[in-house]
Amino acid sequence: MNDARTLLVSVWASVAFAVLSLVWGLAVDSRLILFDGLYSFASVGLSLLGLWALRAARRGPDDRFPWGREIYEPVAIVVKAAALGGLCGYALAGAIGDLLAGGRDVDTGWALIYAVVATAGGVAVSLYMRRKARGGSDLVRAEAAEWWGDALLSVGVLLGFGAAWGLTLAGRDDIARYVDPAMVALISAAFLVVPARLLTAALREVLTMSPPALREQLRTCVEDVRRDRGFAESFLRVSKVGSRLDVEVDFVVVPDSAAQTVADFDDVRAELRDRFRALGQDPSVSVGFTADRSWVA
Repeated sequence: MNDARTLLVSVWASVAFAVLSLVWGLAVDSRLILFDGLYSFASVGLSLLGLWALRAARRGPDDRFPWGREIYEPVAIVVKAAALGGLCGYALAGAIGDLLAGGRDVDTGWALIYAVVATAGGVAVSLYMRRKARGGSDLVRAEAAEWWGDALLSVGVLLGFGAAWGLTLAGRDDIARYVDPAMVALISAAFLVVPARLLTAALREVLTMSPPALREQLRTCVEDVRRDRGFAESFLRVSKVGSRLDVEVDFVVVPDSAAQTVADFDDVRAELRDRFRALGQDPSVSVGFTADRSWVA
């Protein structure tokens, strides 16, 4: 429930930022502030989607979903990343159009005030989300990454409007006109990195690909058990889907192996479970034993 509460905090914070940014952006005719507002507005719907996915995943397995609904979590992240990537691409195209058209006139004084407020609020929420993400679900970590990106956007807005305000005071309105679209272009292009990373990680889980770093840690445990028990070979298959980690281990038993009976095999299963838990993992584990490697190779 802590993850659900954290996502609700993110939803309400996104609502507040979206309303503030859209109203302020329309008032001062700034595409940069409007982009900030649209980003926050999109986050509201995507955060609600993430909350639904989290609650669905926590329902556990049943007759329709014998392995659980954890797949909803990475699917929600894929949708989130695709939507944010599309928004950034659209903003980038609009900014390039404004630059080619000669820039935009913006009330830099009010825009700078907005930037100060948005930066302070964005950094505060981002720090809260990053703290909650430690030990949280993948959805909470994705939400924290999104807020971190939003905080960086606010910092960029602050720097951009600070520069535009300085140019206006210096009487260089001709240059100041280009600041707003130029910052939109730079920030939206930089922001494409965040959804790209989220999309890559989530697609690996949707496709049930093995997590490389974790797989190597688990392989070390399996190999230690294989050597201790005298098995001829071991085979490891690992997949991570949302908050569920599935591990399948198979050992090839030979006459000289220390484990030969069902009771011995159960001891091996218990040892593997304890070793995995010592790594901070509590996966769903299936351990098989065979004298014919063709069944597992």
